[in-house]
Amino acid sequence: MNDILIVDDERDIRELISDILKDEGYTTRLAGGSDECMAELNAAPPALMILDIWLKDSRMDGIDILKAVRRDNPDVPVIIISGHGNIEIAVAAMKQGAYDYIEKPFNIDHLLVVIARAMETSRLRRENAALRRKDVTSSDMIGSSTAFRTLRANLDKVTKSNARVMLTGQPGSGKEVAARYIHVHSNRASGPFVTVSSASIEPERMEEVLFGRETPERGVEKGLLEQAHGGFVYFDEVADMPLGTQSKILRVLTEQQFARVGGTDKVRVDLRVISSTTRNLPAEIAQGRFRQELYDRLNVVPIAVPALEERREDIPELARHFIEVLNKTQGLPLRPLSDEAIALMQTMPWPGNIRQLRNTVEMILILGEGTGPIEVRELPGQGDSAGDDGKVVLSGALATLPLREARELFEREYLLTQINRFGGNISRTATFVGMERSALHRKLKSLGVVTTSKSGARIAHLEDDFDDAAEESEQAA
Repeated sequence: MNDILIVDDERDIRELISDILKDEGYTTRLAGGSDECMAELNAAPPALMILDIWLKDSRMDGIDILKAVRRDNPDVPVIIISGHGNIEIAVAAMKQGAYDYIEKPFNIDHLLVVIARAMETSRLRRENAALRRKDVTSSDMIGSSTAFRTLRANLDKVTKSNARVMLTGQPGSGKEVAARYIHVHSNRASGPFVTVSSASIEPERMEEVLFGRETPERGVEKGLLEQAHGGFVYFDEVADMPLGTQSKILRVLTEQQFARVGGTDKVRVDLRVISSTTRNLPAEIAQGRFRQELYDRLNVVPIAVPALEERREDIPELARHFIEVLNKTQGLPLRPLSDEAIALMQTMPWPGNIRQLRNTVEMILILGEGTGPIEVRELPGQGDSAGDDGKVVLSGALATLPLREARELFEREYLLTQINRFGGNISRTATFVGMERSALHRKLKSLGVVTTSKSGARIAHLEDDFDDAAEESEQAA
């Protein structure tokens, strides 16, 4: 960007500066008064402004224009020039955020040096801001299961729109990754992605954090909404937002503007909003803890992020991905997974979902020795079911049952686990357990095991459990 807007009420001055800058390879736009200047700003923000402090017969003077630029286009550096300068005006301009102040008649070489420094500073600020926005959380979507493909298809449908999206799912299931995926594939990908962690911000500070503040001592301090201008704001766990703040956020979504705490000027923002929650927001609304109007504004496109138990087929791919990432970022060993470890990981409970899986992989890589395959014995809490000689250690429940009942209980739990491991695919399960498909179907029927669709995947469960859940749902309705 090398587009410079020159604002001066003296035609000769602005054309002289323009000619010099064009010779240096810059492109220029000219304005003789405040109305022309604001029209140019609204058409497209320049890379830099050269602004005369005194504008004869203009509705706004240079300081007023400077305030507007700092409010609406804070990334545009402004160089103030004046033939009637004094130290008070210079101090006032610098306090309002001017990059520098030059008196007329000015030295052309000095002006060019100041312009070059201002544009370089602006470039570095943009790059630093981009680096600060870079992940901590990746936008990589990893998986191939039916539930995962359904999720990604839904995300792809909303990437190019400006619709507000509400992501729901269990803690650790990857809601922020899904939000960043939308950002990276949207037409706002070059804009910021700002996360508002509603649960970690003290309620009494929420408004300052979101809207920023203005004080005589420290001037303007931008809030998270202003930092997200032109990009995305992600409200993580939106149910934890205080009721008082909810009403103000609702107004921002409606008007796309707000006032900083302690300030009076309106700050205009262009935002796309994604929110997430692990809670049942309709229930929160019924309890008076969440505003119905805000829910209606945020829940334009609801997307459910499946739990890891609904996409167990993806566990090997996810685990290998985490191993590669931890090797690149932390220098941890690049170890393969044994087939036995993969099978066990696909059957383990993961209440913490993908986050727990990543933490488990990291722990194994840190505590493990060598670079050989990850074995079953290294998985947490999973080495107690068999002794060193390979003998299976019976649980207390199985040991007290007659053989027939124990065998039935084992077969039921074993087949439930295997079917869910293979994403409800009966053919793959039959191949793995060594049964004909028709024989497996008969066995499942005799054991009361059925499969139903959930989040696009087939989930195995006991028929009685399904009937009980349906009955509870009917009673609740």
